[in-house]
Amino acid sequence: MENLHILSEIIKNRRSIKPANFIEGSKVPDSVIITALENAIWAPTHGNTQPWEFIVYTGEALKTLNEFESELFRSENGDVNPAKYESLKNRYKKVSHSIAICYRKTEFSRIPEIEEIEAVACAVQNLALSISAAGYGGMWSSGGITYSPNAKKFFGLGENDKLLGFYLVGEIAKAVPPGIRKPVSEKVRWNR
Repeated sequence: MENLHILSEIIKNRRSIKPANFIEGSKVPDSVIITALENAIWAPTHGNTQPWEFIVYTGEALKTLNEFESELFRSENGDVNPAKYESLKNRYKKVSHSIAICYRKTEFSRIPEIEEIEAVACAVQNLALSISAAGYGGMWSSGGITYSPNAKKFFGLGENDKLLGFYLVGEIAKAVPPGIRKPVSEKVRWNR
């Protein structure tokens, strides 16, 4: 029961923290990222296909990623959203690690694609809980170039693979407000 209580507290205290709320120049130890990714790959996966791949960007590679993201965003959207362009381009200033979340289609698998993507989402939840439990901030970002077919080559993704977003990690600049959820009684039905 004690482990369940500890896990419940970690789950209830996890928040999505936007990079604007990270400390400029954030430095999260690589060891934290490695442990979080080790926990991520223990997510449930139908048929044990393990359809996830994570690509970690930090340091100069993160700056290169952000330049690619911002330029692809602008080439596909023009100058309609200059604030988004600047946000993508300068993200490396606050983000310690950006982890590309990829779905790798399993060849000859009979598992429906939706179940494979759900498995990746479970892996990201493990990642998010681990980052939070270590005392750092994180958020799954799926805007910008996430669903652009033109992004695939940069990440080495095949035609049937998908980029599902980025998990952004950094040091939290200020206290996070408590979360709000409706009572479980409003979201669960029991049949006996």
